Amino acid sequence: MSIFDQYVKNSNDINSLQVEEPCLPKSKSYLKIIGIPFFPHANSQEKLTLNNIEMILKQNHIFANISLTSKPRVIKISPKSDMSIVWIDIWDIQSGSNAKMLINRCFNVGSYITTI
Repeated sequence: MSIFDQYVKNSNDINSLQVEEPCLPKSKSYLKIIGIPFFPHANSQEKLTLNNIEMILKQNHIFANISLTSKPRVIKISPKSDMSIVWIDIWDIQSGSNAKMLINRCFNVGSYITTI
């Protein structure tokens, strides 16, 4: 990969600032996280935001080598429920090994246990 990278960046016909890092072909995997409270602060009506989700994912070690393809989506389970479903899209290799590594894994968000 580094040989291809150097060859392309050293070519006179190509602007090296517009060349992305080389990588193997990737696909997307779509995952659902359940068990995250829709109102993350106990006595507040402040809703769960995308920034909250991204911070939760960055702080958790099981997402260390995972890259999101787009912004997470947060959906309240029902009008009377205080729980949410979070949909995430991740970059994965074609065999789906990143998704397989995350499926059925649990992690903590405050005092709640969430499942992927």
